[in-house]
Amino acid sequence: MSTPVATTAPPVAAATVRIANKDDKTNQKRFHGFIAGVTSGVTKLVVGHPFDTVKVRMQVSGSDRFRGPLHCLMETLKKEGPRALYKGATPPLVGWAVMDSVMLGSLSNYRLLLQGGDPNVKLTPFWSGIAGIGAGITVSFIAAPVEHIKARLQVQYDAKTKLYNGPIDCARQLVRNNGVTGLWKGLVATLWFRSWFFMWWSSYEIYAKQMRQRTNMSEAAINFWAGGLGANTFWVFAFPCDVVKNKIMTQPDVKNPPFPTIVSCFKHVYRADGLKGFYR
Repeated sequence: MSTPVATTAPPVAAATVRIANKDDKTNQKRFHGFIAGVTSGVTKLVVGHPFDTVKVRMQVSGSDRFRGPLHCLMETLKKEGPRALYKGATPPLVGWAVMDSVMLGSLSNYRLLLQGGDPNVKLTPFWSGIAGIGAGITVSFIAAPVEHIKARLQVQYDAKTKLYNGPIDCARQLVRNNGVTGLWKGLVATLWFRSWFFMWWSSYEIYAKQMRQRTNMSEAAINFWAGGLGANTFWVFAFPCDVVKNKIMTQPDVKNPPFPTIVSCFKHVYRADGLKGFYR
């Protein structure tokens, strides 16, 4: 009697294949998250850094220097030339690609954690926001020194007030005066600022859901518009924190700085300009 030939895989083997395929898809999703972050960071630098320079200068300067963003832009171009808009661009050139990669990659990982390892589980906007907080906290430890050096270079208005010859010199002076931890001045403010990623990613889910239900847009278009609206929602809530963060980071590098804490800086801004001071 001939022995029957097995035509199907044993149950254990089939389960192993399914698990392996699931792991491959999970790893692929994580990898795509990191690649998307790198692309996002480079694009943001090229297009957005001039706007960021104007923003930081408006936030940390008094109202007597610049009447508004357009005046800040024109004065910068007139007195320092177009290259001034890219002051402090080197740290983000290296850092933002890594930062956005870590942010989106960790966001994917936190989402998967909250999904119990199954990417097919749908998270509510609230839990998507919680994943956003986790990503914000994670990336803050990379973002703080990058943004610290960037901001100090951005507010060097002319040769008379120039303190640093570039990002390396800036980092060297900060370490010499304060130790390595000096690079992370403003870390607490950075954590506070990026905790508002909750609003970004929770609102993104809400916008995306409404667009899927009410429009015939493609998934790519929905991701684009929901992402943009989510980012704007984030900035409405986070901008005051950004003002405080940049003031702390760009204050004089002395033993007793004007703003030793977030609270002291917050009070200063409110006394000087009221609520509008948090949206300069």
